Amino acid sequence: MGLQLYNSLTRRQEEFEPLEEGRVGMYVCGPTVYGHAHLGHAKSYVSFDILVRYLRYLGYNVTYVQNITDVGHLTDDADEGEDKIAKEARKEKKHPMAVAEYYTRSYFEDMDMLNCVRPDISPRASGHITEQIELVKTLLEKGYAYEVNGSVYFDVLKFKDYGKLSGRNIDEMIAGTRVEVSPEKKNPVDFAIWKKAEPNHIMQWPSPWGMGYPGWHLECSVMSMKYLGMTIDIHGGGMENKFPHHECEIAQSEAANDAPFVKYWVHNNMVTVDGQKMGKSLNNFITLKQAFSGSHERLTRQYDPLAIRQLVLNSHYRSPLDFSDAALYAAQSGFDKITSAVIEVRKKIKSAPDGEVDKEAAKMLDVLKEKFEKAMNDDLNTSVALAVMFEFVRDTQKLLEDSKTTKQTLEAVDGLFSLLGGDVLGIVKDEYEQTGSVDNELMDKLVRILIEQRNEARKQKDYKRADEIRKKIDEAGVVLEDKPDGTSWRTK
Repeated sequence: MGLQLYNSLTRRQEEFEPLEEGRVGMYVCGPTVYGHAHLGHAKSYVSFDILVRYLRYLGYNVTYVQNITDVGHLTDDADEGEDKIAKEARKEKKHPMAVAEYYTRSYFEDMDMLNCVRPDISPRASGHITEQIELVKTLLEKGYAYEVNGSVYFDVLKFKDYGKLSGRNIDEMIAGTRVEVSPEKKNPVDFAIWKKAEPNHIMQWPSPWGMGYPGWHLECSVMSMKYLGMTIDIHGGGMENKFPHHECEIAQSEAANDAPFVKYWVHNNMVTVDGQKMGKSLNNFITLKQAFSGSHERLTRQYDPLAIRQLVLNSHYRSPLDFSDAALYAAQSGFDKITSAVIEVRKKIKSAPDGEVDKEAAKMLDVLKEKFEKAMNDDLNTSVALAVMFEFVRDTQKLLEDSKTTKQTLEAVDGLFSLLGGDVLGIVKDEYEQTGSVDNELMDKLVRILIEQRNEARKQKDYKRADEIRKKIDEAGVVLEDKPDGTSWRTK
């Protein structure tokens, strides 16, 4: 069985078959850059990073496009309010583009720390104004849009399939309208594809309808079509973007092109805190920078960025992830176990005897690889794939304890760790900092002295003192691992 993906459009799991054999075009809605990325962003972008990595693992040539929204995203979904970036710029007393540049750099720094592969193309909405104006003109010419006082709206009633992604009925949407609707609109559900700018609005461009700026929904349609064509294989984004954002993308794209817009719609679920969605609007978010440094009040320590990545992988991408410090601590512990196993394998390769790859070990590796692929083919079930990795760690420990395990066997083990844990899951590094060994004798001696002091305290049942020593060692960036044959250490 090949890769099965849940398609939000058809509401069922389907076998993935790209439009063109061997090639995949994938577009993911990127961030609106008016603040630092938080754990909710990690859930989304790690999830789609996994999809890109696994498609490449399967041999597909993937073109991954993820945009930067640096203009046009208003503070509510009714085409009202203020541009989010302009609002932040006023608060910080900066030019909106200075705000966008600062938070764009911050976003990529955080994604690099999470080991997310960079998109092949990261287009900016502000860099595609000309194309957006052309799409508005097309929709006007085809009768799907209308202009009023310098703003242009999409006439939803003209597009019969509106609501097919979210499952909403247009009549029910109109009847259920609760907010005051702009008198310029023919129908309450019509959405802006071009907005007239007030004279004091900094981010505005000349158009056939006067000075203005694009609608948020229009931007993603234009950028995906420019780089991936009229119909694309995969469009990803947060579940909260199904409506109105993705619904509007479908309407304007298919109306303009008379062709299907997306074959597979893939949506990730959200991060919650105490059952509520984590987000800037609720002020309950933890930025990734705070998580990396442990500087948020909800956190008891700093966390390795890849442990945060592992926390995301512990949940299925379509399931909510309820955040807690305890869950993050457990993810760090699990990450440390995998890391320790990989480091031990690489250390032992240097001293292991030469010989053939053990047949039983080779069979074990094949079985683990098969289990891993089965989990990933089942709609990217990373939580099961991680369980396979922990099974791999347990099996590896047995090989490490056997003095007859050959160098070639351990190299095969390391290769599979790098392939599954590195190339696909992104939690195994190519290289690690030196740990206690002949390469770092002084560091090893100092840590060993502290370990002996801790052991002595434990012998005397002075557990408070033992815990204090371990805490100080942890704060210094050293992880202790108690094993049946003694205590080993490594740097974080």
